[in-house]
Amino acid sequence: MKIVYSEKHAQHDPQHFVVRGTKQRSAEQPERATRLLTAAMEAGHTILPPGSYGPAPAATVHTPDYLDFLQIAAREWAKLPGAGPEVVPNVHPARAHASYPKALAGRAGWHQVDTGCPIGPHTWEAALAGTEVAATVADMVLAGEKHAYALCRPPGHHAYADMAGGFCFLNNTAVAAQRLRSRHERVAILDVDVHHGNGTQGIFYERDDVLTVSIHADPDYYYPFFWGHAHERGTGKGEGFNLNLPLPLGSPDAPWLEAGDKALTRIKEFQPTALVVALGLDASESDPLQGLKVTGAGFHAMAEKIARMGLPTVLVQEGGYLGDDLGRNLVQFLAGFEKGREL
Repeated sequence: MKIVYSEKHAQHDPQHFVVRGTKQRSAEQPERATRLLTAAMEAGHTILPPGSYGPAPAATVHTPDYLDFLQIAAREWAKLPGAGPEVVPNVHPARAHASYPKALAGRAGWHQVDTGCPIGPHTWEAALAGTEVAATVADMVLAGEKHAYALCRPPGHHAYADMAGGFCFLNNTAVAAQRLRSRHERVAILDVDVHHGNGTQGIFYERDDVLTVSIHADPDYYYPFFWGHAHERGTGKGEGFNLNLPLPLGSPDAPWLEAGDKALTRIKEFQPTALVVALGLDASESDPLQGLKVTGAGFHAMAEKIARMGLPTVLVQEGGYLGDDLGRNLVQFLAGFEKGREL
C-alpha cells in the first residue's frame, strides 16, 4: 500500500497533560509515528512524501479566526511575562452569548477545549503537515488509487472547526473527506478510534452529503464525555446522517466487529462513492489508554470488512499510543484491508 508521511510531525512534542489533577507527559508522543512508520516499512509498504499545499486544505474545514490563532499562539505566548513553554489555557468560556476575546489568554481558552492540546513553538507546522499528508492521499485517491494511507500526526478527529482538543489541532479526517467531496456527491467517514470523533461529527453535523459514523468506548465514562452518544443523529439537513455506536468499556473483538457490521450497513444505505476511515489503533488491548480490548486479529477482520465495500478509500491515522502492539496492529489492519480488496 502507498503510505504518505512527513517528518515534520516530530516538531510537535507536547509536554503538558493533566490527568486526574496530576501533570504528566502527553501520551501523544513523536515516537508513535516513528513506530508506525518503521512497522510499515518492514512490512514492505511504499513510503511517499506529501505535496506542498500550505493552509488551503485546513481552511476548507476550519475557521479563519482559529487558523490565525494556531499560527500566532506560540509566538505571542512567549512574549507574555512569566509564560510557560507551551500555550495552555486556564479559563474556558460557556460559549452561549459569549464574545470572542482579544487577549491571547482568552483566545486560548476559546480555542483549546482541554489540557490535552498544548501548543508548542512548532505545533502549527506539525499540524499543518498533517493536513498536507491527508490532502495528498485524498488527491491520490481522486487520481485513481483505490486506497492509500495517510500517516498523520498529530491526530485530528477531536478538532472542531474552531477548537483543538484531545491531542488534536487540525482535523485531517475532515480535510480528506472535504477534498473527496470535490468529485464525489456523497462521502462517508467511518471512525474506529477508541474515542468518539467529536470534532469530525461537529464539522459535518448539519450536512447530508457527508455521513459520519463512529465506533468508540462509551462517552458516559470515557473521553470526550460530552459527545458521542447514540442519540446524536445530526441536525437540520444533517439529521439522520450521523451514527454513533458506543460500546461498554473493555469490549473485546466480538462486539467491536458487530458494531462494524452495523456501521457498514448504514454506510451502504447512504450509497457513498468514496470513504474515509479514521484509523485509531488505540482500541487495542495493549494500548495504554485501555478503553477497549481489540486484538490484532480484530483489526485485521475489521479492515477486511471495510475493504469488501470496494469504495475508493482514504485511511487516516488517528490515535494509537505506545503499547507493545502499535506497529503490529497497523500491519495487521493494512494486511486485512488488502486481503479484503482481493476477495
